[in-house]
Amino acid sequence: MTVHAKQLSFDTGKPGAVSALLHRPEAPRACFVFAHGAGAGMAHSFMEAFATGLSERGIATLRYQFPYMEKGSKRPDPPAIAQATVRAAVAKAAEIFPGLALIAGGKSFGGRMTSQAQAAAPLPGVRGLAFVGFPLHPAGKPSTDRADHLVKIDIPMLFLQGTRDSLAEAALIEGVVKRLGSQARLHLVDGADHSFHVLARSGRNDREVMNEILDGFAGWVDAL
Repeated sequence: MTVHAKQLSFDTGKPGAVSALLHRPEAPRACFVFAHGAGAGMAHSFMEAFATGLSERGIATLRYQFPYMEKGSKRPDPPAIAQATVRAAVAKAAEIFPGLALIAGGKSFGGRMTSQAQAAAPLPGVRGLAFVGFPLHPAGKPSTDRADHLVKIDIPMLFLQGTRDSLAEAALIEGVVKRLGSQARLHLVDGADHSFHVLARSGRNDREVMNEILDGFAGWVDAL
């Protein structure tokens, strides 16, 4: 059964209110507080497909805008504002689903900002973090500096990554996850890029890849 998203909003403090979309399946077992990437907002087709797929697997999602995206700007918010927005979104999810297990994270930039917020101070009620394409480094500039703060996080983390991701070389993200130990799990998708797109010659299509990462996410949530 298709669960349609409900529109709502919440306050982020000084930057003002932002829009959000709630997918609420019947009797959800968890809620994913889902932040968007740097270049596309919460209504992007990938975000919609991921939220819908989780709903079909019994997991609610609260997608939301960062203030810059709400205002139509192309320049991402400074980390302090982005992290405050993550905290406000988590608080809104806890208000909607009191007592329900919360997972926080997001696509690319949104996941990175969520991880920074958690590293700075634990997000109340959040049981784990999930990164849908963690942006480990800029394209063409391999580095692991953006992962340094992850060692401060003491809750489970899931990394969904493509082997062709230009923002996270596979060998580097494997090394990062290995250093994080038993708290971190890596799900590598063979042949997928940062948008989880696969080439036709791979023998698979993007829908099959989407189902793979959704199943991986749902299985990880159940293991929590």
